Amino acid sequence: HENTGLQSQPPPEEQNYGATAAHVRQSPFASVSRTAPAKNEYLIAAVLCYANLINFMDWFIVPGILLDIQKYFKLSDGGTGLLQTVFILCYMLAAPIFGYLGDRYNRKIILGAGIFFWSSVTLGSSFINELYYWIFFLLRGLVGIGTASYSTIAPTIIADLFEEGKRTTMLSIFYIFIPVGSGLGYVLAAGMADATGDWHWAFRVTPCMGGAALVLLILLVPHRTQRRTAAHRALSISGTIQVAAEKPGVHRTAKTTWCQDVISLAKNWSFVWSSLGLTAMAFVTGALGVWVPVFLYRAQVVQGIVPPCLHESCNSSNSLIFGGITIGTGILGVIAGAEAARRLRKINNKADPLICATSMFISALCLYIALMVAQTNILSTFIFIALGELFLSVNWAVVTDILLYVVTPRRQSTAIALQILVSHLLGDAGSPYLIGTISHAIQDKNARSFQWSFWSMQYSFIVCSFIGVCGGAFFLLTSFYIEEDRKEAER
Repeated sequence: HENTGLQSQPPPEEQNYGATAAHVRQSPFASVSRTAPAKNEYLIAAVLCYANLINFMDWFIVPGILLDIQKYFKLSDGGTGLLQTVFILCYMLAAPIFGYLGDRYNRKIILGAGIFFWSSVTLGSSFINELYYWIFFLLRGLVGIGTASYSTIAPTIIADLFEEGKRTTMLSIFYIFIPVGSGLGYVLAAGMADATGDWHWAFRVTPCMGGAALVLLILLVPHRTQRRTAAHRALSISGTIQVAAEKPGVHRTAKTTWCQDVISLAKNWSFVWSSLGLTAMAFVTGALGVWVPVFLYRAQVVQGIVPPCLHESCNSSNSLIFGGITIGTGILGVIAGAEAARRLRKINNKADPLICATSMFISALCLYIALMVAQTNILSTFIFIALGELFLSVNWAVVTDILLYVVTPRRQSTAIALQILVSHLLGDAGSPYLIGTISHAIQDKNARSFQWSFWSMQYSFIVCSFIGVCGGAFFLLTSFYIEEDRKEAER
């Protein structure tokens, strides 16, 4: 454990849980006060947020034009779901590798290489014709490897740039770009397909944005970003930079192997249960992100609102609307989650996991209602899908904040990488394929019709509501261990 040896543990009523610490105490060893974050630290955070925007735009370009891609490559529902599964599988398998590298090597170089790689591969995927669908699948997998380098390392840089009082705010801003980027991915894909009449053009915009992000990264981010140990952070909470740094153990931490780090994290029950809760979130968001526009289209065909697209280019309005919903609910959800956590931590040290559990339960209920009303009222379906997405988005920054204060800093990149691996392996790596496979199986057992095409998707989506309830239960279990694991990480 990282023990500063500089100050005693505060009494329970004064302990701070979460990144928005309410109490600031002066250390008897104080000599120099730390100033507020410098402008260049905010510039670095802005570059990281911009790259995160592009990252998630690339994730959701395919779902934004899924009907066109499905028709172009002549894919079944199962094959279409597999397209996103290949992307997520490569992403999650690469994450632990980049977590290991991020804890030990220069993070700026890793980030720059990742941005260049995924932007180049995305551009290359825009030139594939219908005879080489397997190459398109392969390139989507390679994009996943590139984005893994970014998602694993960028949050740890933000955590090192800002003290506890600012960290939740900055992480909230960073994670707002998950839903914003996801929504813009839908909008970009649908908009480019409509404007050019060719869905391939949707993959030619984000590589240009990625090039700009790479230039900004090179110019504005220092070659070496400072890593703060637990001692640094404990001293920073006291508002000081210690002369006592000369004391043994303050700046140095014991070297541990990757296996030792993994074993330690496996014994951290707050990390384990919150990671499983995040897995349930990933399962639901992955399935919704890929299939909701298709589900809405099939509901509208059954209701006679839109004609089926058999030969002409498919209507992109659902992708545009769903993209707008994703952006709006994402921004509101992340802000609401961070604000709720900030307020409730003052009265309950278990507020973070309880917020996550409550939002998962409400989201599961909203999504179930959306499924049930889809055949009769498309407006109500949009409303309840929006509410379901809103409550899912509440958890993004809060879950990451839980990880950052229950895991000691020297293991955070590894912890994030493992969380990515588990949440995607058991979550959104399989959920689009599972939903598509269930839908395809139901269609095969019944007469081919637009009605059964809709029902098959409706029945398969019920799995998401069940998984959402399981996610709420996992966050409830997290609340039983959160206080003890926070104290352990602080020591």
